[in-house]
Amino acid sequence: MTFLPDYATLLAFTAAALVLTITPGPDMTLFMSKTLTQGRLAGFAAVLGATAGLIVHTILAAVGVSALLAASALAFTLLKIVGAVYLIWLAYQAIRNGTSFSLEAAKAPKQPFHRVWLQALGVNILNPKIVLFFVTFLPQFVSASDPSAVGKLLFLGFYFVLLGMPICALMVIGASAFARFLKSSPGFMRAFDWAFAGIMGTFALKLLVAKANS
Repeated sequence: MTFLPDYATLLAFTAAALVLTITPGPDMTLFMSKTLTQGRLAGFAAVLGATAGLIVHTILAAVGVSALLAASALAFTLLKIVGAVYLIWLAYQAIRNGTSFSLEAAKAPKQPFHRVWLQALGVNILNPKIVLFFVTFLPQFVSASDPSAVGKLLFLGFYFVLLGMPICALMVIGASAFARFLKSSPGFMRAFDWAFAGIMGTFALKLLVAKANS
């Protein structure tokens, strides 16, 4: 089947995808915090939102938009600014309102499934780790002269999604077990708020200093 990469390429891609999936970032922080504060349904909503973002990245890479981003300094700079502003806003919200990891219903009312999904989608699409992965790394596994390049890019992107979903689901299931402990530790919860803000701010700074052709 022409859309399938060779065995060595698939093995290398699998290793890289697994490392990226287990590396902490905004996606992981979001669906873990949603699980801890609002339950597994919200956690799974965040996972599904992040997954939808991955599908968007896959399609963009397959049709060449990601390649255009990598080649256009202006387009990449605009993306960096939008992404950084969004992540900084999430960090500000965590510090000001303390909702990211607060387990008290009065302070952190449950959000509708679709709202959590949309938030996770936004974090994923503007996640520098994922953007740079699809823009600069994913195309390395496909030759530009390969007539089946589009099919292979689509296959690798969806394969990445299939690898990551079970891992993320296990994280959501495991995160729920910590809820009782966190409810009895308000100081620890506030530390989580600052940790969430710190992670979002760090990724925002990384996004701002990222180089389009790195």
